[in-house]
Amino acid sequence: MILLPDQTVPTGSAVVNPFVIVDDAAGFVDFVAGVFDVAETPEARTPMPDGKLIHAQLRLGTVDLMVADRLDGWPARPALLQVWVRDVATVLRRAGDRGARTVTEPTPFYGEATLGRMLDPWRNIWWLYAPAPGQPDPKPHWEGGSDKVFTTLDAALRELG
Repeated sequence: MILLPDQTVPTGSAVVNPFVIVDDAAGFVDFVAGVFDVAETPEARTPMPDGKLIHAQLRLGTVDLMVADRLDGWPARPALLQVWVRDVATVLRRAGDRGARTVTEPTPFYGEATLGRMLDPWRNIWWLYAPAPGQPDPKPHWEGGSDKVFTTLDAALRELG
């Protein structure tokens, strides 16, 4: 196997960790910390002389979410992020209180989870999943079921384009 085994990754990080480049990285760090009730890793914060962050990170479960401010000439690099939570509706409410918009209301998702999505003020779309074992699989829209899982995402991505 080419990937490092999880237990040998330096600093106890995950094998893959997302990195997001946004305007106002410090505000984004505060948003994530407040919505998900996690702390920033203080020793990772690296401000430049002008105060912009070239690096910051938060630990979400076993993964480090790394963040930097967009510098002149750099494109913003919003992300599509998946997070497992205890209660999708609670996270959507907390995020909404901090300026996020719900993209997909909590929806049964293929028998094992509830799915919800939000668009944060930095244009990142978050897939929020909560375990919900035993619920029936939703019918696909081509069999007469709802297609809101697809159409809500499609609309949000087209709006961002």
